[in-house]
Amino acid sequence: MKNIDNKVSNLLEIMNELREKCPWDRKQTLDSLKRLTIEETFELIEAIEKKDFENIKEELGDLFLHIVFYSKISSENKYFDFYDVVDFLIKKIIERHPHVYGDIEEITEEQVKINWEKIKLKNNKKGLLSGVPKSMPPISKAYRVQDKASSVGFDWEKVDEVFDKIKEEIHELDTALNNKNKNQIEEEFGDIMFSLINYSRHLKIDPDFCLNNSTNKFINRFNSLEEIVKNENKNISDLSLNEMNMYWERVKKLHFRN
Repeated sequence: MKNIDNKVSNLLEIMNELREKCPWDRKQTLDSLKRLTIEETFELIEAIEKKDFENIKEELGDLFLHIVFYSKISSENKYFDFYDVVDFLIKKIIERHPHVYGDIEEITEEQVKINWEKIKLKNNKKGLLSGVPKSMPPISKAYRVQDKASSVGFDWEKVDEVFDKIKEEIHELDTALNNKNKNQIEEEFGDIMFSLINYSRHLKIDPDFCLNNSTNKFINRFNSLEEIVKNENKNISDLSLNEMNMYWERVKKLHFRN
């Protein structure tokens, strides 16, 4: 433990020196770091998906540096420091795990989630959904909103009902298309996406993961298509749509075999 404390102290001292001596680090603010934090988070996610543990270690370090950076800037403005962040985190973890640190008996994973939301709601007078960040990516935001609503019992009872809701929303989109009402089309299209995300939650699959996989599959297939066309000494921009579709079918068969 003493060795860990020394390493944390060294890291905090390095940050002090960077803020004093490095023009780039000295210039940074809470706002200027936001975009970089998002970028580092995506780099960590990519490393996790690749199961590149050396890279995961590096990206976790980068994110930890951002926590230290935010804390240092806040300390300079007399808001809080790094140790305040750690103390608050410890207090929150203990409070939200009464089945570990309190007198509640052993409970299921689902009950843990329900209790977590109840404790959060007790400490938050603004409402159940107020804790969902407004700037959260839309797919993750929809999933989180639905999950929170479900924690208090506001949810479909059967997964088939969710699928029926998707079909209902598609029908409403079809009506909006016939009406040629752009606002209505956007609303109904959004409702379909929201319902699909809800369906993924009931199927216990990650919609971000699924969409990312499909996007990467398209990228890989399109890259293969370009390579085949190039090897045949053709220019993809000169191909008709029918010709590109023929190449696309070839690529799909090739990827299916692999």
